[in-house]
Amino acid sequence: MSQHPFFVIHQDLPREAPGSNESTSKAFRLLTELPAFPQILDIGCGPGMQTLQIAELTEGKITALDKTEAFLQELEKRKQAAGIGEKILTVSGDMFALPFARESFDLIWSEGAIYIIGFERGLREWKAFLKPNGYLVVSELTWLKDDPPEEIAQFWANHYPAMKSVRESEQVAQDEGYTLLHSFTLPEADWWTHYYTPLEARVAELRTRTPITQLMAECLDQTEQEIDMYRKYSAYYGYTFFIMQRNDSF
Repeated sequence: MSQHPFFVIHQDLPREAPGSNESTSKAFRLLTELPAFPQILDIGCGPGMQTLQIAELTEGKITALDKTEAFLQELEKRKQAAGIGEKILTVSGDMFALPFARESFDLIWSEGAIYIIGFERGLREWKAFLKPNGYLVVSELTWLKDDPPEEIAQFWANHYPAMKSVRESEQVAQDEGYTLLHSFTLPEADWWTHYYTPLEARVAELRTRTPITQLMAECLDQTEQEIDMYRKYSAYYGYTFFIMQRNDSF
């Protein structure tokens, strides 16, 4: 069976969401009270650029979960090439039904993926898998200004209507029983270097192939539209890291 065009477009990209090793490291280093050998869960790990970076920063074990086998296979290759295969366990699983015991992890990490389950639901359901006073670190798409132009407001109303401002997201974290320790917005370079620039090149390359199915053409158009929206309106939205700790007095 042929692959869905989404996976053809996204296969072998460095990342599946905006980010960088520098931003991953910045967020991780804000966790000042992790145990020496933490148990870490990376939810929606994709091909694992951030997973590999975390492995360089910790002596702990990382369980990397994704439901897309192609991403897990890519991470398997990358971890072996990096010589850190023993630190990362890849698991095929669904973030909507995590296959782990309660209170298993000192840290749950998720870059650019919590939108799939929804920010509020993810915070609520994943909390059960954190040890007491464990940490949750996620990057989430957020509004950076209160009054975005109609074009970009409508675009995200169609594609991610649950998108909130940074302030609203921080309030959700508090309401769901977390102490917000830090938050910071990714720089624009994190959208381009390892994500949109290679993605844009992939779209251009695929357009040279013949024939292109109608579904592939639609997916290419949608991908280009998303990139163009960020190029025009990057001042109005971005990805924000939220570094939180389970509040056991809640």
